[in-house]
Amino acid sequence: MAAAAPSPAATTGPHPKDHGSVYLNWSYNRDWYTRSNIRFRNDKSDDYDFTFYDAKAHDHPSMSDFWKLSNLTVPQYDLTVGYMFHDKHDLGIEVSWNHLKYVVDDYQTMRVAGEIRGFRFDRDTLVTPNFVHLQHTNGNNYLMVNLVKRWQLAAGRHVVLSAVGKVGGGPMISYTISSIFTSHAEGPFHYEGWVAGTSGGLRLEFYRYFFLNTDFQGAFANYTNSYIGADRLGRVTHHFGSAQLIYGFGFNVPI
Repeated sequence: MAAAAPSPAATTGPHPKDHGSVYLNWSYNRDWYTRSNIRFRNDKSDDYDFTFYDAKAHDHPSMSDFWKLSNLTVPQYDLTVGYMFHDKHDLGIEVSWNHLKYVVDDYQTMRVAGEIRGFRFDRDTLVTPNFVHLQHTNGNNYLMVNLVKRWQLAAGRHVVLSAVGKVGGGPMISYTISSIFTSHAEGPFHYEGWVAGTSGGLRLEFYRYFFLNTDFQGAFANYTNSYIGADRLGRVTHHFGSAQLIYGFGFNVPI
């Protein structure tokens, strides 16, 4: 009697000789941020300590001509390297570099309170770039180590649809562009704080080696060490929530 043909799921699941798979994922993102209280202080080369309350910020997609090789890293992008264990729990681990961009809205009116060179104040203020401008656009970078869980939803002979959940955290290696009282500063890349987050999304795999993905990530970012002022002796501290919609493609390498 002839052996029964394997089911479609059997042809798309982990190969019996596979010990796992490495994957590489390249994506782009859109971002949204909660309002935040932003504190500015300098007691070394100047004398100020004041706070913006409920400051609004937006992202900066920069997607024009993103398809050119020279422009691949100009937009808000995500680069991820991971390993799926192919165990019974379908778990994995990954390292991700999420390049978001965060720009505090110029010309917004908000409560500003504190002290500047001996003058104390607490009032609603129209904040212009000649007063303060702040953006983490090169960027608001999340370097995260994530635990990954996968659930297979449907499988065909050469296509698998899965749900993927992640949770993790890590440092923010960011690059801040800012000015205060027209004193301008850019960078450098350095440790500016930490981030923790979780995400959920879908992955559509083709022929075991290629996949498309989409994720929605929620994160908490805490900036504890951002520089401001040309001499980089001023400090900025704030924290906020971020929502990130991620879409991209990747490659699997079975081991």
